[in-house]
Amino acid sequence: MKEQIFEVAIGQFNEKGLKFTMDDIARELSMSKKTLYTVFKNKDALFYEMVDYYFGQIKEAERQILENKELDIIQKIHRIMIVLPERYKSIDLRQLYLMKEKYPKIYQKVAKRIENDWEPTIELLKQAMVEKRIRPINITVLKVMIEATMEHFLQGSDLIDNNLAYEEALEEMMQIIMKGIVVIHN
Repeated sequence: MKEQIFEVAIGQFNEKGLKFTMDDIARELSMSKKTLYTVFKNKDALFYEMVDYYFGQIKEAERQILENKELDIIQKIHRIMIVLPERYKSIDLRQLYLMKEKYPKIYQKVAKRIENDWEPTIELLKQAMVEKRIRPINITVLKVMIEATMEHFLQGSDLIDNNLAYEEALEEMMQIIMKGIVVIHN
């Protein structure tokens, strides 16, 4: 039942941003609000658990990338750093910046999840350096750059102000990281 509620809440968030209500979820699920409140005591509790659910889906998508034998190591690095579960690509994550003010505890949880669970990515980067597929880099610096960029995307209205989707911004970030900004003339 929780998964159904999460899915509906994600849809409501995408449609209405943070302004969706527990009534909206109950109505869409054809359940009483009372029943919904037996699962989640309030919207804060729903959001708090939804963060773990969403990041669990990201971890599953990462696992699939790592196990995909059709991708070379560079493709895996590129995809794993900006992975969004396919079924959630339509979510307007740019609106999460509103969460920082209204739901700071939940926003902090999102920020912490961005900063954690880097081990598979770090191992991939180390392997790529050993295989000489990427130049030797300071992985800590790269990790901090990516975390800071992702958190900035979620903290401010820059993406909305510039009409950039979150996924587009992540892709551009990875293009800049993977290819740099210098044009090399042959």
